[in-house]
Amino acid sequence: MSSKEAKMIIEKDFKISEIDPRIYGSFIEHLGRAVYGGIYEPGHPEADENGFRKDVINLVKELNVPLIRYPGGNFVSGYNWEDGVGPLENRPQRLDLAWKTTETNEIGINEFMKWANMANAEVNMAVNLGTRGIDAARNLVEYCNHPSGSYYSDLRISHGVKEPYKIKTWCLGNEMDGPWQIGHKTAEEYGRIACEAAKVMKWVDPSIELVACGSSNRAMPTFAEWEATVLDHAYDHVDYISLHQYYGNQEDDIANYLALSLEMDDFIRSVISIADYVKAKKRSKKTINLSFDEWNVWYHSNEADKLIEPWSVAPPLLEDHYNFEDALLVGCMLITLLKHADRVKIACLAQLVNVIAPIMTEKKGKAWKQTIYYPFMHASNFGRGVVLNPLVSSPKYDSKDFTDVPYLESTAVYNEETEELTIFAVNRSQEDSLSLTCDIRNFDGYSVVEHLVLENENIKQTNSAKDSPVVPHKFGNTVLDSGIVTAKLPKLSWNVIRLAGKK
Repeated sequence: MSSKEAKMIIEKDFKISEIDPRIYGSFIEHLGRAVYGGIYEPGHPEADENGFRKDVINLVKELNVPLIRYPGGNFVSGYNWEDGVGPLENRPQRLDLAWKTTETNEIGINEFMKWANMANAEVNMAVNLGTRGIDAARNLVEYCNHPSGSYYSDLRISHGVKEPYKIKTWCLGNEMDGPWQIGHKTAEEYGRIACEAAKVMKWVDPSIELVACGSSNRAMPTFAEWEATVLDHAYDHVDYISLHQYYGNQEDDIANYLALSLEMDDFIRSVISIADYVKAKKRSKKTINLSFDEWNVWYHSNEADKLIEPWSVAPPLLEDHYNFEDALLVGCMLITLLKHADRVKIACLAQLVNVIAPIMTEKKGKAWKQTIYYPFMHASNFGRGVVLNPLVSSPKYDSKDFTDVPYLESTAVYNEETEELTIFAVNRSQEDSLSLTCDIRNFDGYSVVEHLVLENENIKQTNSAKDSPVVPHKFGNTVLDSGIVTAKLPKLSWNVIRLAGKK
């Protein structure tokens, strides 16, 4: 097998930004089997006294997810949060128009907050700006965050939760630019309600941070104009603008598919430009950062979803079974997010369990790891600290929709506290390994800890409850001599090269 050559120079002082841990967030919506049959399955051998599956919690903990967006997604635009609090026997069953299912409301805010606490995660709470508005939004903040002595805070206490949750991050609705959204709005309509909701929510609790809805994806006909209009109205009262993007390999073109992270990169740059345009227009000293609060691969389950019986409870919706090539793209997308850590402060892999998720469960059976679990786990656990700005030289290729696609997709993260340097790298080449030479002479006294590799001869290989052929190994080929790292990156591979100084 032949080999291509790539080079990197990594300097400690060439920094992009400190990484906000929330960039490794995820998402659980009341959709399909994410909640019922996913995190919650009373009677399961692994269920605790609350009905939460301990095997699922353990897999979430392995991912080290610091933030989970909840309860939607499209679901939130028709959700009355009051339905999910108080005595279980008084909670109504509702038709969820977003996904044509029946919501039992067995799990609501208090149950989910308890679960998130067990999973060591904060919650990014979304409010309904579809069928509801600023009144329900401020009441929810009061219920969750106000200590006591008011109607909604005392209602929470009567539900057995004495201490306020102090939820920091809040989403102002979901995908309000989409005609599919319950309560779809124009940019003017949404900008006004986002502004007014933000004001009253922060009047209840000035410490919270708010995410305004950006475009549902870059292909929306209103993209760019939507962001500019919304921020024109809400700029002074919000802290983030959201981005959503899913990719698929419907045309079965691996070269083009693995290049899609370049489109993600351009999407991020575009939204930064729009936010900064509004900043300049307003002569503001405040910078709006980005919340990429839905991102993943999503296309495998599209046909199966058309066959689901309407109004059923927790049907198997959006259950993509990911293959090896999907894990490579997820790795490229993670690297792209890290490259923009100066502005992308929150990101949520959508979603976490069963629904387009790294974790899958069987009813009354096993919980298991999909292929995409591994790059996310590696990035979340080893990608803490400061993301550096390495000088990268790589051979390139052209694909159907992209020119000058680097075979090497890579970045480096330096954790000064633990004296660790981690290089994340994807080799996009289908034929050749990549010889990577990396100058780290600035990191005196470092040595190689391990070189993790995710590779498979079959790019369509999936994992299942019975068998997991797509798992990383620790036998990567990396040598460090006189400050020069020499690594061999196998064709079509995700690589994590970990180096550490002397303790």
